[in-house]
Amino acid sequence: MRSYLTVWRLPAAPVLLLSGFAGRLPSSMVPLALLLMVQDQTGSYAVAGAVSATYGIATAVLAPVLGRLADRRSPRRVLIAQSAMYPLLLATVALVVLADAPVALMLAAAGAVGASTPLVSGTVRALWSRVDPRVRPTAYALDATATELVFVAGPTLVAALTLLASPAIALAVAGVLGVGGALGIATSAPMRAWQPVAAPRRPLLATVTTPGMPRILLSGTALMFGIGGLEVAVPAFADAAGSPGMSGVLLAVWALGSAGGGLWFGARVVSASLPRQYRWCLLGVTIGLAPLAAVSSPWLLGALLFLGGTAIAPTLTVQSSLVGSIAPASAVTEAFTWLSTVTFGASAIGAAVGGWLIESSAGVAGALVMATAAAALAVAVTLLPGRRPDLPAASRRDVVPA
Repeated sequence: MRSYLTVWRLPAAPVLLLSGFAGRLPSSMVPLALLLMVQDQTGSYAVAGAVSATYGIATAVLAPVLGRLADRRSPRRVLIAQSAMYPLLLATVALVVLADAPVALMLAAAGAVGASTPLVSGTVRALWSRVDPRVRPTAYALDATATELVFVAGPTLVAALTLLASPAIALAVAGVLGVGGALGIATSAPMRAWQPVAAPRRPLLATVTTPGMPRILLSGTALMFGIGGLEVAVPAFADAAGSPGMSGVLLAVWALGSAGGGLWFGARVVSASLPRQYRWCLLGVTIGLAPLAAVSSPWLLGALLFLGGTAIAPTLTVQSSLVGSIAPASAVTEAFTWLSTVTFGASAIGAAVGGWLIESSAGVAGALVMATAAAALAVAVTLLPGRRPDLPAASRRDVVPA
């Protein structure tokens, strides 16, 4: 663990990890809180999944635009503006849902919240890309593990607040945490030292078409589509098993397995190239998802989610290392926001499709099979022919000892 101590001692590390953790919590809290609140009001997982999906899609669509603006100006201005709008729009969507408004109004309100979600994840990863290259891979691993802990704390906090109060209170807490994290990053020393990299104006999709990026984004889309379906299937599984209160616990156990896998992986030195590591990590995710559809016990599902989750954070670690190595210096934030777009958009659509499958004859098992098939498709995408990225030698290793 000495490599992690080296990262923690970096001047930028505490604020990036702690404020980044707080600022990312809404990404795991808001979709679940919306899902529970809408399902409770309407009685429909399909409607609840659609509202949650709209939130994610709106976040995904606007993120690259804001990322490009952040690269040209500064992420600080974007974060401060979003911090002012986000809590107000969260309150609006809660009022709309609790008033039992028409579904179209719920969707519009959720979309407005998603569009105002603070650009925390892309900004934090872009700042990590500016640290010493010798410790950068370890920093990405620590960041990926912290991100997975978000998916432990977030669902657990939503479950607790829902049990003690209501999903609307969970939304309020998510707003406070999101704004606090965003402002912490916006006012930090690393952000104040941010200097945009001068570059000629680039075509709109120039970053997306950088060699290697299409493969990462397509495989990431398939993976997150499956994960989105799983995130809806787990609460439905717990509900069908007569233990609805276990939904947050099961999702938290899954994320704990991922965090443990990320810590183990981040301390390793891997000689294989990053693309090869990425392919094997995706295969590990697929294998972990495969047995879930055959399970009938929530306890067994929890055990399998923990074991299968150990491949998630390593996959995200290698994915971030790839993007950081491939992205042009003048478009790093934009590149990571495209990755965030994939995360929010694909998982949101996966949640909507998963909700539809749960209410169809396929049931919960159908949604779990879909998640496995999507992960397998992600592996297949990495095998497609195409232009390969020209990675610098230092980025080919998972960890470079300090």
